[in-house]
Parts: sequence; C-alpha cells; structure tokens
Amino acid sequence: QALGITDAHHPIEAHRIFLRRKNSAAMAITRSLFLVALVLGSASAVAIKRRSAEALAAEEAKNRPVSKVITLLKDMLKQLEKEAGEDEDIYDKLACWCETNDKEKTKNIKDAEERIDALSTKIEELTALSAQLNTEIKNHAQELAENQKALAEATAMREKQLAE
Repeated sequence: QALGITDAHHPIEAHRIFLRRKNSAAMAITRSLFLVALVLGSASAVAIKRRSAEALAAEEAKNRPVSKVITLLKDMLKQLEKEAGEDEDIYDKLACWCETNDKEKTKNIKDAEERIDALSTKIEELTALSAQLNTEIKNHAQELAENQKALAEATAMREKQLAE
C-alpha cells in the first residue's frame, strides 16, 4: 500500500505498477540530464565567444561540480536501467510461475471434482447393494425360521410315528 497498490492479491499487477513508476523515474532523470546538458551547452558556447582563455579556465573550474552532478545522474540512470532489466527478468519468472501454477491447480481441481463424482456414484451403488443384501438377509432369516419350524414339526411327527 506504500506504493498505492490496493489489491495485495495480485503480485503481478503490483510489479507492473512498480515498473511503471521506476520507468517514470528513469525518464525524469533522462529529461533532467538533457536539460542540464542543454543549458550547459548553450552557456558554454556563449562563454567561449565572449571570454578569453583565462576566463575559459575559470569557467571550467566552475563547471566541475556540475560535471560531477551530471556524472552522478548518468550513473543513477544506468543503475535504474540495470534494475529495470532485473525486474523484467523477475517479472517474467513470476508470470511464468503463476501461469504454470494456475494451469496445474486448475487441472488438479478438475481431477478432484471428477474423482468426487465417481466416488459419489460408487457410494450410491454400494448403498443400493447394501439395502438389497439386507433385504435378502431378512428373507433368508425368515426362510430359516420357517424351515426350522417345519423341521421341528416333522421331527415331532416322526417321533410320534415311532412311538405308535
């Protein structure tokens, strides 16, 4: 938020805004260098026409601090350009990672949803089979009870016949 970025969930957009601001700074430094060079160039041309060699030497002595400033500004511009290149490389890597990660996560989500559907279908099939088997167990238990009753009756009848 220090950069004026409102959405912290978009690192790529934050990086883009950062690069734009950095490039704006580089452009401002370039403009400043141009203006300084223009002023110095025109001032130097006028000074050369009007002054003698001694005055020119004195003028060069005065320009030395300005030359240092110009050199510093040029160095700052080179450093900004270098950092902008590094930031571009980082951005490319980040964008590639986000794209790859997004594709991978989307595929994983799709696979998981398909697995959930398959497992839900399997659960329904097994629930139906369980209900069917429970019904068959009840029927077999009932048949067993009927058969045991019939066996008991037949055994009782045999014993009665043997006793007569």
